[in-house]
Amino acid sequence: MYQIRQWYAPLAHLAETFPVAIVSRSPGAMLALMEESPVPVVYARQVADLEAFVEAHPLAVTLYVNQNAKNFQMMRYGRMWHVFVNHGESDKMYMTTNQFKAYDYAFVAGDAARERLAAALWDYDLDARAVPVGRPQADHTAGDVPFSPDDRTVVLYAPTWEGDRAAAAYGSIASHGTRLVPALLASGRHRVIYRPHPRSGVVDRDYRRAHEEIVAAVAAANAADPTAQHVYDAGGELGWQLAVADVAISDISAMVYDRLATGRPLVVTRPTSPLADVDERGYLGSAEWLTADDASQVVEVLDRVQADPEAQGRLQHWVRHHFGDTAPGAATQRFEAAVARLVARRDEYAARDPQPPRAIEEADPSDTGDDGL
Repeated sequence: MYQIRQWYAPLAHLAETFPVAIVSRSPGAMLALMEESPVPVVYARQVADLEAFVEAHPLAVTLYVNQNAKNFQMMRYGRMWHVFVNHGESDKMYMTTNQFKAYDYAFVAGDAARERLAAALWDYDLDARAVPVGRPQADHTAGDVPFSPDDRTVVLYAPTWEGDRAAAAYGSIASHGTRLVPALLASGRHRVIYRPHPRSGVVDRDYRRAHEEIVAAVAAANAADPTAQHVYDAGGELGWQLAVADVAISDISAMVYDRLATGRPLVVTRPTSPLADVDERGYLGSAEWLTADDASQVVEVLDRVQADPEAQGRLQHWVRHHFGDTAPGAATQRFEAAVARLVARRDEYAARDPQPPRAIEEADPSDTGDDGL
């Protein structure tokens, strides 16, 4: 759900111009979407449900926020455009998978994403298929700030989960978090927003215990001083946290680039595992790193990063490289213009051959709709 939630606001704005609906393949996701979605939601758990929906509606563009295997049941249809929009910019391995080739187009953030794909994929026509749109989510600040602003420095600590393999062990909760959060809580001049990845601790019990330790520390600090207004944020909305934070600390994840899109100070945790795949050819090669050894000195690290004009200069260079024009509304304009071009192209093709879409094969009666979005 965290993947589609990032697109609620851009889809709601797009729906002011084009009819938009979210197709859900999972009963659990459908229940949540019925409560949350700002646009209509269609439940198509089985292939037959999906076929009925497609045949009843003249779809022009289908956007995919992840690489769920159920996507390919929709991709049988060749009379619409299939577009991978992902759920965030990142230097993770996920961002260069050969699965990009399965889609007609990919909407990417900017030049950095195009360079990443060019380096990783053979025979992929970047100019034709990778469309830079920036980060339209950055134009929409979701959620209400749950505290009253004051003179405290607001620090967003947004670690990722522990990962399910050594190459993706980017999570810092156990290695950094249990030291950096207490240091910030004790400073008396910082307000912590602790926003862990929702999967934190699902694989590693020690990682889960470290997470629980941080949650308890935040609660204890608030009990000792209610004016501190520290926040443990397990909510679904992402936006206000990035906008209100004076400085952010993130692991290697899409959150780094969500924050980068704001153009405001950012520190990235250095993974402790030597097997973690860290690509420093792009922004990470110039990032302000926080090692586990320095985690307890986080206050000094943040003071330096916030006051260093050279650090800010490097940051702004990479903001432009990853997202292009980040002026308010610029990314939304590029995203919606890209959709409009595809809708127009679909209409051109449909006018030449006005036959309704048909399923390529009969629905598999054994298909019970394994959980997808």
